[in-house]
Amino acid sequence: MATITAEDRTALTDSLRRLLADHGAEADVRRVMETPEGYDPALWRQLAEMGVVGLIVEEAFGGVGAGPVELERVMEEAGAALLCSPLLSSGVLAAALLQALGDEDAKTRLLPGIANGSTIATAALTGPSGRWISEDVSVSADAQGRLSGVAGFVTHAQIASVILVAARAPDGLALYEVQPGAAGLAIKALPTFDHTLRLAELSFAATPARRLGGTRPAWDAVEQALEIVQVALAGEEAGGARRALDMAVDYAKVRAQFGRLIGSFQAIKHMAADLLLETESAISAARHAAQRLADGEPDASAAIALAAFACADAFSQVTATNIQMHGGIAFTWAHPAHLYLRRARADAQLFGASAAHRERFLKELGA
Repeated sequence: MATITAEDRTALTDSLRRLLADHGAEADVRRVMETPEGYDPALWRQLAEMGVVGLIVEEAFGGVGAGPVELERVMEEAGAALLCSPLLSSGVLAAALLQALGDEDAKTRLLPGIANGSTIATAALTGPSGRWISEDVSVSADAQGRLSGVAGFVTHAQIASVILVAARAPDGLALYEVQPGAAGLAIKALPTFDHTLRLAELSFAATPARRLGGTRPAWDAVEQALEIVQVALAGEEAGGARRALDMAVDYAKVRAQFGRLIGSFQAIKHMAADLLLETESAISAARHAAQRLADGEPDASAAIALAAFACADAFSQVTATNIQMHGGIAFTWAHPAHLYLRRARADAQLFGASAAHRERFLKELGA
């Protein structure tokens, strides 16, 4: 892992914040989220040139070689800007999965493209019930490596140039590489409450695939990758909550009722204080989880599970209260408040619901 100083992290996040302010403003988000692809290729190239797309990819394969701490900070900025991109799918999930698995040939073939943004990868790891556990894998593979079955909630599959698939092989769970145009593969877009998110259901019918090797059991690699994804998602939620808080406070400073600014009303002050507590707690939980994972601490899994449900719940509460503080205007399509609520509600179910993360947290404490 590359040595990155606090000054390096600050410089990176400052540069990313400026880039997203210039090319990822609300008007850009609204335009991009209505396109079939769901992302801006020009912005994606700029993110790749900045090193954001290949942030956690090893330096030997063209990446930055950063760790969970840098990833979490970057995702805070992405969440605050409602970034529409396959960053979580390709630059985080797929990259982390390939590196955790340890198949050197696959890493050599795929990681350089992922790092420079020319390859958009994703992973199909769960079934239609979306529980994100090994028992939920509903794709099977025969001895010739042909896949059959259904995978659900696959992010950005419609634009992916490579798909990593968890399947039940004759000798146990394994990971396979599938090309989007492979015979027998059907990609069906799923409806999403969050228009900035692309989800799909993948159906396989004797679909040819390449089995990946590695230095560890396949599901162990999946679990390690999902922990990194959950740190990234917690950072996105914390950053989104911070932006929603700022939105609510800014409005309270200028909106007047009964001849007074609403920010002077005791009820609004109490609501703002609650939002501040939720937001700061979410940021602390996300950053703590990232640091524990980076340090390889034995309680890292518990910290990640805590951040997963705490940040999801905080983001949902802050965005809902932000709408309440704005009043009727926030319910209109033209106001951005509902875009953050939609992202919060979608993130709260992505890669596992809060209840599942709570259960995992309690199990980790018991262990």
